[in-house]
Amino acid sequence: MTGSADSEPTILIAGAGATGGAFGSYLVEAGRRVTFLLRQARAEAVRTGGLRFVAPDADRTNFVDVVTADELVTSPRTLDIVIIAVKAGGLDSVLADIRPAVGPDTRIIPFLNGMAQIDRLQADYPGQTLGGFVKIVGTVEDGAVHQLTDLAVMTIGGLGDDEVPDAVATALDVPGFRLQVIDDVVGGLWEKWIFIAAAGVVTCLFRGPVGAIMDAGGRDHVLRIIAELEAVATAADHPVSERSHAMTVSMLTEAGSAFTSSLYRDVTAGLPSETEHILGDLALKAAVLGVSTPLLDLTLVQLRTGEAQRRP
Repeated sequence: MTGSADSEPTILIAGAGATGGAFGSYLVEAGRRVTFLLRQARAEAVRTGGLRFVAPDADRTNFVDVVTADELVTSPRTLDIVIIAVKAGGLDSVLADIRPAVGPDTRIIPFLNGMAQIDRLQADYPGQTLGGFVKIVGTVEDGAVHQLTDLAVMTIGGLGDDEVPDAVATALDVPGFRLQVIDDVVGGLWEKWIFIAAAGVVTCLFRGPVGAIMDAGGRDHVLRIIAELEAVATAADHPVSERSHAMTVSMLTEAGSAFTSSLYRDVTAGLPSETEHILGDLALKAAVLGVSTPLLDLTLVQLRTGEAQRRP
């Protein structure tokens, strides 16, 4: 860590969407030294009007430190912790953008779905990357970050033989969300990946919310999807726990549920999606491991066909 013993570690958060904006707001409100790395238009809006954060218990606006990628190049500064809180489509540019802020002691924590980001960061910054994932229900509306429920959990852990430095854990342990430091963060990443992928396959393949799928007689098909994807995790030596399996089955077979996956919402809205990062990468891993995933493959064909039709 680069911070002195009597000062707070410096934190750079790439992105101020539902994840970066919410967790970043809690860190700012706890007095942590946080800077947000934002695109030019978003940076100008936040500098002018502040970062509005709407949670179940409050609606407040924080005026926060903001930097753009160009400004980091012009005036590079090394920070202690870099949190990557963008969607997969922004990963390539963010990896280039954060480079001026990363020193030899910087710790980098990506909060993306899937596993591809871990492999890339470990290749670029061996020994400096931590595993991490979050649980939060949120969105951005008119520039404001909205946390929709009380659920807010950040989970981090070391990769391989690396451990989470005490200074990192202390800096991220603030009121507003629950911090978990776990030993098997890779297993946790796989569990979240399988849930996100299962939710994406179910709602994208059947084109609707869980309740409607149940009404249409889809329960047995949903269970087959879950079993198919969990078999990939088992083959990768990261089997899904009974607790996680039960949660996935409960959420994806609940009668009357309006639940849809974020992947489904992006696809139906015609927005850039994480299809390849979440489903495509999982299909590649399944193929390498020799696991048959016909329902995952079918969903990918459907989504890729739709994407091709939307291209100009």
